[in-house]
Amino acid sequence: MEYIVITDCNRDNFNLHANELFNDINNWFKNNLLNLKFTKTHYLEFSSMKHCRVNMQIHHNHNYISNVNQTNFLGLIIDDTLTWKQHTDQLIKRMSSASYALRQVKYSLPIETLKIIYFAHVHTIMSYGVIFWGNSSCAKKVFKLQKKIIRIITNTGPRDSCREIFRNMQIMTLYFQYIYSIILFTVNDKDKAVCGS
Repeated sequence: MEYIVITDCNRDNFNLHANELFNDINNWFKNNLLNLKFTKTHYLEFSSMKHCRVNMQIHHNHNYISNVNQTNFLGLIIDDTLTWKQHTDQLIKRMSSASYALRQVKYSLPIETLKIIYFAHVHTIMSYGVIFWGNSSCAKKVFKLQKKIIRIITNTGPRDSCREIFRNMQIMTLYFQYIYSIILFTVNDKDKAVCGS
């Protein structure tokens, strides 16, 4: 799976450059005895919610590729307005399955084992790519479900505060995980940032 990013402020130029690039790609495929599957090739046009869309046509030899409003990139569902709604909806489905499983076994397993299950089946799902979607408005639903799962593990009521529970369990909230991921990214890439400046 390959991705190409094209940017241009002028829509006519953008359309022209997109088609020129698409022709170059097809020529490269042809020269290397390969075929591009047009039915599996598409483009995603990023824009704001208020932006008026213009119907663009990207084609090669009368083979057109379709415009989609979302795509899956390395496990992240990216939508054309970067709301991350589809991605967080998918996360919530997977976390809800883990929540159900934890509810079924919480009385037969010690809390340390439940915590291991949490890290294996909730934390890993929730923390993947959080640096991209963790600050979106849709993240609130994910955080709400995270608190629900923590309450299931600790057998606390729905109105009990989770602040101390997170601290005692040594589990980061979604938002702390988001901040931590940004800090790690900044520290790990500081040399690249210095070299690029």
